[in-house]
Amino acid sequence: MATCPECDAELDIDEFDVDKGDVISCPECGSNLEVTGLAPLEIEVIDEDEDEDEDLEEDEEDELGEDEEEDEEERWDE
Repeated sequence: MATCPECDAELDIDEFDVDKGDVISCPECGSNLEVTGLAPLEIEVIDEDEDEDEDLEEDEEDELGEDEEEDEEERWDE
């Protein structure tokens, strides 16, 4: 039986039903948890700031790609 690292609630998770890297939610506190180990079952809280940072980086990469496409279109128009 695993416990939530955020609120210490018991989590009814069977180590055979999850894979390493799976994200689950604590039914008590709502924290997003990542399975980091299987034998024994290890769970860590996903840091919300890290998720936001990753989203920002992806958005910045998307914007850079769009700028390059616009530059290429402008070259063809000339």
